Amino acid sequence: MDDMRQASSVITDAELERLLAGAESDRVEFKASPADGDRIRQAICAFANDMPGHGRPGILFIGARDDGSCANLVVTDEVLRTLGDMRLDGNILPIPSMTVQRRTLQGCELAVVVVQPSDTPPVRYRGRVWIRVGPRRAIAGEQEERLLAERRRSRHVPADIRPVYDASPDELDLPLIRDAYLPRAVSPEVLAANERTPEEQLLSLKLTHPAMPPVATVLGLLVAGRNPPCFLPMAYVNFVRFTGPTASDPMVSAHDLRGPLPRLVPQIDELLNVHVMTKVDVTTATTELRQPDYPVPALQQLVRNAIMHRVYEGTNAPVRIYWYSDRVEILSPGGPYGLVTPENFGEPGACDYRNLHLAEAMRVLGYVQRFGVGIPIARDALARNGNPPLEFRVEPHMIMATVRRRPWLSP
Repeated sequence: MDDMRQASSVITDAELERLLAGAESDRVEFKASPADGDRIRQAICAFANDMPGHGRPGILFIGARDDGSCANLVVTDEVLRTLGDMRLDGNILPIPSMTVQRRTLQGCELAVVVVQPSDTPPVRYRGRVWIRVGPRRAIAGEQEERLLAERRRSRHVPADIRPVYDASPDELDLPLIRDAYLPRAVSPEVLAANERTPEEQLLSLKLTHPAMPPVATVLGLLVAGRNPPCFLPMAYVNFVRFTGPTASDPMVSAHDLRGPLPRLVPQIDELLNVHVMTKVDVTTATTELRQPDYPVPALQQLVRNAIMHRVYEGTNAPVRIYWYSDRVEILSPGGPYGLVTPENFGEPGACDYRNLHLAEAMRVLGYVQRFGVGIPIARDALARNGNPPLEFRVEPHMIMATVRRRPWLSP
């Protein structure tokens, strides 16, 4: 599959010119300008779903009119950035695999968006599954969506949507899915016209796997499992606060936080707020000044990143939050992944996803606002609060973020 994908991603100028000279099809769409971002995202979503099953990338020519003639678009760096940002703005989920390039074809300057077929359809744009039906885009019906989900059976399944064969769908909290997840994952219009059974909905959302009989996936247990650690022993967060600067100092409090994401994350947020201390200054200004020893938004981003990017196989270690008298350490099992290396970790643009579908779920639930910005948000919050710079220790099987206390507060 990797070799086929690599081969299919190489598009020559000759092939692009041939596609540009033809009409729009289930692999090709023309847009005169990047102004209509909504329709461009719909097209990206549809190409990623590859409903016809070509196994070849879909091509979006920006700067070509409907008949393929040149629209004389000036393809600036800003145009390329705008198109590239559509991949990570959280509206198309799972995140599509695509490239954006400036190309000159038949004397016409174009922005060419190449979208690879997804290994894990269905892909949604704002909760809707878009597909290509010949030269036009359409919202997938029940049967098309089922066919897209069925394609996952014969493909390599990422770790976060692998089946957990001893966990039946009964292990999932259906009211939690219905009330907290489904309305966020699927658009209201689609839900209103939805005639799918609950079983079909779970399959479409990748919370179950189409085994015989169906079983819960790792994602399903993390999002809505009644007791995730029963099947995924590592699926909890360990919090310990120490009185001093070392782990040999006495503990102030210790907690093992468990539950599906919609219940786990609020527990973590509550605990962080309880342990942050705020200095109140009523002498240096006319109004009261409040300054926390740690900015809660920074800690939230780092803990959520640890949950999102950790490994969920080959280890029983939880995410750990160790709160010392002078610092907070957040440990995530699993080292850097994909394009992220120890050398570029934390740098702008160094972003990849071990758990692509878990990232999608956390975006749906509102715990991630935009992909790839968690570390920058944490760094900015620390700088504004007066804390020392964020530190990382990156090893092959573990990543640790260290947040140091605001220096004017004595331990």
